[in-house]
Amino acid sequence: MFNRWWRRAPPPPIESTLWQRVLQRHRRLRRLSAEDQQTLHQLASQFLADKTLSATHGLELTPLRAALLASYACLPVLHLGYEWLQGWRELIVYPGQFRVRRHEIDEHGVAHEWDDELAGEAWERGPVVVSWADVLADLRWPQAGFDVVVHEIAHKLDLSDGAMDGVPSLPREQRQRWIEVMQTAFDDLNLRLDRGEAAPIDDYAAEAPEEFFAVCSEYHFTAPQQLSAAYPAVAELMTAFYGRSPLATVPAA
Repeated sequence: MFNRWWRRAPPPPIESTLWQRVLQRHRRLRRLSAEDQQTLHQLASQFLADKTLSATHGLELTPLRAALLASYACLPVLHLGYEWLQGWRELIVYPGQFRVRRHEIDEHGVAHEWDDELAGEAWERGPVVVSWADVLADLRWPQAGFDVVVHEIAHKLDLSDGAMDGVPSLPREQRQRWIEVMQTAFDDLNLRLDRGEAAPIDDYAAEAPEEFFAVCSEYHFTAPQQLSAAYPAVAELMTAFYGRSPLATVPAA
């Protein structure tokens, strides 16, 4: 009897007219089934109720912009469930790309510092940070293999097992298969680049296993056919993990 007092009420849904504007602006969502659109509507509503969205440097975070960001953030967990987005509280939005100061000590003990210009970043124990200009560019001029929000959410999913290493929390038997397939493709990409060959996907994926996973996640949601042509076994893993891409070609009957 007492449990009913602690049951959290469902969040108020994003107003229907506003949600229709989200669907009009975010063209990938229009490829979803009506059932998936409804599920995403619920997830995005929960995201806005659960997370703090903070705009910086004078950026105005209108209701439409907030709802669009929520839809981007929740698309990767459409079939995984909202619990995969737990463990962090804030989405920070810069007007454009932002600069981050990096520090590193090399194998000789020499300290190095440099500035990175970023479109997004996911802190291991903290918020997700994105550039609104890059989100807006994805809305207006979508490019294969680019979705800054999906990329950073993929990093958060990667951290679901406590480590950002390109492997999210998976059952043991699936985890071993994931590691084998992703490592083989990662090594192949690096080998191609070392030979001076053209990369079949964005060469940023060769930076580290965690970036390979995040970039492949971007391709899954923006250009699944290109990922399948480059690394079919990886594309199968992405579909098994995320569910069918909204841009996937419907098989012929």
